[in-house]
Amino acid sequence: MWLLAVAIFSGYKWLTWRNTRVGGASLFRKVGYFVAWPGLDADSFLDSDHRVRVPYPSKAEWLFALGKCVCGLAVLFGAVPLIRGNDAYLVGWVGMIGVVLMLHFGFFHLLSCAWRSAGVAAKPLMNWPLLSTSLGDFWGRRWNTAFRDLTHRFLFRPLTPRLGPRGAVFAGFVFSGLVHDAVISWPAAGGYGGPTAFFLIQGCGMLAERSKVARAIGLGNGWRGWFATMALLIAPACLLFHPPFVRRVVVPFLERMGAW
Repeated sequence: MWLLAVAIFSGYKWLTWRNTRVGGASLFRKVGYFVAWPGLDADSFLDSDHRVRVPYPSKAEWLFALGKCVCGLAVLFGAVPLIRGNDAYLVGWVGMIGVVLMLHFGFFHLLSCAWRSAGVAAKPLMNWPLLSTSLGDFWGRRWNTAFRDLTHRFLFRPLTPRLGPRGAVFAGFVFSGLVHDAVISWPAAGGYGGPTAFFLIQGCGMLAERSKVARAIGLGNGWRGWFATMALLIAPACLLFHPPFVRRVVVPFLERMGAW
């Protein structure tokens, strides 16, 4: 799994670096982009002329990012051992929550703070996803903006003239589903099609919430939009992280980490 993930991500990095529209970046910044930053907005990161405003992180933001790392570690090495006698699928899910909290929300946020302290435009990749009031808000602005930057530039914009905005959006979800199937289902030797089905549901939901009917009943904003968004994300999550992946990949990974 990790070999596939690193290989695919390295391809993304090369693609964004190869097509960057800025020049003059130092060797240190170029190396940092490849090995010490998970974002995929090469134009902003490699811009040494400060054309993109770089908000300096406050002490509170540093502490918040560190706190998320600590909470993730607490889940991994505190909560997971406490429930080790339960079903492996449940243990694996709790472990995944700990990893995501520690890595995506915590460590990546700390990297963002470090780079911004050095004057580099490296905005946090997670932007309060729990506050999303629509799937468009969640996938387009709040969850893992690195992948959003990639698909928007290399899929959505090129495909829009041919497929239209709706077709281009749906193509992006199909692509995401296939990538996740490769990284999740292939190493697990099972659950094929589950991740792709999850992202197809997200694409259909995102298009549906933009309809007149959805807007008429208050979806896409407010508490109704938030509730519908969380339901469409959580209910089919078992398709994305299916039992073969959790039991055959996540649980052994937790064992190797010493968390279980």
